[in-house]
Amino acid sequence: MNTTPQPDPRDRPARLTVGVVGAGRVGPALAASLQLAGHRPVAVSGVSDASRRRAAALLPDVPLMRPAEVLERAELVLLTVPDDALPGLVTGLAETGAVRPGQLLVHTSGRYGARVLDPALRAGALPLALHPAMTFTGTPVDVQRLAGCSFGVTAPEELRLAAEALVIEMGGEPEWIAEDKRPLYHAALALGANHLVTLVAQSMELLRTAGVEAPDRMLGPLLGASLDNALRSGDAALTGPVARGDAGTVAAHIVELRAHAPQAVAGYLAMARATADRALDHGLLKAELAEDLLGVLADGTAGTNGTGGTDRTDGTDGTGGTDRTDGTDGTDGTEGDAR
Repeated sequence: MNTTPQPDPRDRPARLTVGVVGAGRVGPALAASLQLAGHRPVAVSGVSDASRRRAAALLPDVPLMRPAEVLERAELVLLTVPDDALPGLVTGLAETGAVRPGQLLVHTSGRYGARVLDPALRAGALPLALHPAMTFTGTPVDVQRLAGCSFGVTAPEELRLAAEALVIEMGGEPEWIAEDKRPLYHAALALGANHLVTLVAQSMELLRTAGVEAPDRMLGPLLGASLDNALRSGDAALTGPVARGDAGTVAAHIVELRAHAPQAVAGYLAMARATADRALDHGLLKAELAEDLLGVLADGTAGTNGTGGTDRTDGTDGTGGTDRTDGTDGTDGTEGDAR
């Protein structure tokens, strides 16, 4: 074990002063990580009580200020507000003269690239889009989780090295995302991460209804293995009655869900159809079994009509919205984390 005393980051000369506009779950964690790399947080803005508590926990002794004052103090500014609030915030800061030439302006939205910062660019700022592909808790554990976290990076070519260097300083792994691919990139993360939470929560509710006392303990090993297998093997990891073509089992599932959890029927059918398509494409589901299975799924879809509106199949999955986790005031949410 290395017993050599490590230098306190506070004793190192800071290279950049750092400000945070929007003390949601992301901003304070990133600023705290930059502080560990030798930079110096000097100001943070936050309106809600939750944001103020987060700032106090992760950035103690850093004063709370209005957004314009944060920009006045900082050389590197993190704009960590909800996606939908970001364009208006950037425009407002630029129009009021808060943006300074040469100032690094970083947003953490997954949806947007660097062009959303064009109003600030015209005022002389240096625009960077650095989106951490991680779910944040708003606690100090987030700083540790940044180690090895992938960041979606978009910036003008001349700033690419600077953007990637900042990510590395925060312990992350930069992944370059083209400007026009940012919405697709963000949709992919939302599909995998946000909807996973919904699926797991629904599964736990159903297990409780079935009499399982500790659904989290039952699901933990199963879901952990499934995730590991999926990341390693992709579609080859598909298992279960849909991939096997067990139409009778799937029909029984639908009957039980209608009786005990009608709100889960639409999601089950949509995922089963998607799973069947992928299993067919990859030769896992035999064509002779697929016909009966797809018939069951089609019957299941028809059966949900007029039963209370539980079969939602368009635009209700939230993939086009923002990840608001506390809030609220439009300047105080999170990124989007994969969210």
